[in-house]
Amino acid sequence: MTARRSSWRRAITAGLSLAVAAGVVVAGAPAATAVPTVPTVPAGLTEFYGQQPAWTPCEPSGPLANLQCAALTVPMNYRQPGAERISVTISKLPAKDPAKRRGVLLLNPGGPGGSGIGLPNFFADRPIAQAYDLIGFDPRGVGRSTPLNCEAPPAIEGLSSRPDDAEFALWTADARAGEDGCERAAGGLRPFVNTPNTARDMDVMRGVLGEKKINYLGFSYGTYLGAVFGSLFPKSLDRNVLDSAVSPDWIWREQFKQQALAHRSNVDLLVGWLGERDGTYGLGKSAGEVFANSEALAAKLAVRPVTDPEYGEVDRTIYDVLLGSAARYRPLWDSAGEVIKRLSDAADGVIAPDSPEMVDAGKAARALYALAVPSTISGVFQTVTCEADWPKDLQIYYSDMRLYRERYPYGGGISRAAPNGCTFRSFTPPDRVTDLKRGYPTGLVIQADGDTQTQYDGGPAMAAKLRDHLISVPDDGTHGLYVSNTCVQALVDRYLVDGVLPGTTTTCAGDPRPDVPPDSAGASASARGSNNSTLQERIAKFAKNKQLDKVTF
Repeated sequence: MTARRSSWRRAITAGLSLAVAAGVVVAGAPAATAVPTVPTVPAGLTEFYGQQPAWTPCEPSGPLANLQCAALTVPMNYRQPGAERISVTISKLPAKDPAKRRGVLLLNPGGPGGSGIGLPNFFADRPIAQAYDLIGFDPRGVGRSTPLNCEAPPAIEGLSSRPDDAEFALWTADARAGEDGCERAAGGLRPFVNTPNTARDMDVMRGVLGEKKINYLGFSYGTYLGAVFGSLFPKSLDRNVLDSAVSPDWIWREQFKQQALAHRSNVDLLVGWLGERDGTYGLGKSAGEVFANSEALAAKLAVRPVTDPEYGEVDRTIYDVLLGSAARYRPLWDSAGEVIKRLSDAADGVIAPDSPEMVDAGKAARALYALAVPSTISGVFQTVTCEADWPKDLQIYYSDMRLYRERYPYGGGISRAAPNGCTFRSFTPPDRVTDLKRGYPTGLVIQADGDTQTQYDGGPAMAAKLRDHLISVPDDGTHGLYVSNTCVQALVDRYLVDGVLPGTTTTCAGDPRPDVPPDSAGASASARGSNNSTLQERIAKFAKNKQLDKVTF
């Protein structure tokens, strides 16, 4: 079994890649205690709000050399601000047109556990960079801020996408081992790494930056962080955009479970599209036939995996993950059809595993897997998602696992139903889950129908909860729409820069499906493979165009 195969469960439930730096600040006064210039300072926190940031280049050379960074001191526990302190690092790209400057725009990439230090550069060419000081930050526990480190225990072998009941104990053991690893290594910081405390840190940033209010652009988990900040500090928030929103009703286990439902919905759409193009892909003449043939292939791979010289071993578990990933991105559906066909031919002995066709398919599978699986596991992810209570009764998880292995195995869906480290949470959260409410100006929520990280229904639910305006992108699997959807970009820029809200419900077109005509339009098998580029090249081009190679939310 390959390392890729044995570690898939943890990888697909992980947060974003993290850098390791900074450290705990011992108790004592912050570096400066100047009286803040802003009027709103919570009781007992004047010394933190009054810090004067010592700005220095984020790095002496390289991509972050143009950004200024500063390390701020914040309480580890806001209920005991005189006790331990930790460091939170922020970055700044000053507004390019001082005459148009209207304040600061805080940016958060999500995760939980995503580093935001470099985000200002990512949006440096957008109109928002003319009007705002773009502020990135590593939330508490992340990267250049005081890091929360957890031990990563060895991956447990034998975790499959469709486990039988006898395998459930392996999933439970894996979850318990992950929590034990965090408990051993996380020290006293862990209980205080949560969404409310990160929001409190953001308000300290506001004070340190000398602003009465901040503006905010958050992605994925960052949407929930923004909603919590606005709920705790309604007088401190002005314009705000929540892109690819978490549902306020799904914190946190249901949010994970809904990811698997989104994967299945995309798979159903993909097989329907392929079923209309049997003459091109040869996978079946209807959605039902394509799905049945795909399931037959999965069953064959469970018994006898295909070993590809480029990818390695492709068994049923890997196939389920790949199918879920390929179904998500509409422009890749033609490539997905070709990969499925070649895997099917290899499993049936029609083509050799080391044939040029399978070598190309293996490279494509590796590229698809990279789109689905983050590279590291974050202790912050494992901690923040434990801020809400999870069921303790293992039979609840096992009942869900029986359903998910049958209906929702794609994209690693079984991991969304299985026991999690939070099932065995070893600390008591100091804060209750925040009751979201809006006492600040109307903002925007943006959501794609097909997003598998934040399922579509979460967007309308967040918009309704906050009475925000909703921008929907139908038939699109993109997560983080302001990054690459030109319609969304135009609407968000006009709102953040000029203050003009779009309609209460607005629709932007998503990525188109492949330009492959259905059989009814006279398509033929010659259409398959008519693209001169390899499958890997097509997928790499898509990832580059979507800027997935630069930022992942």
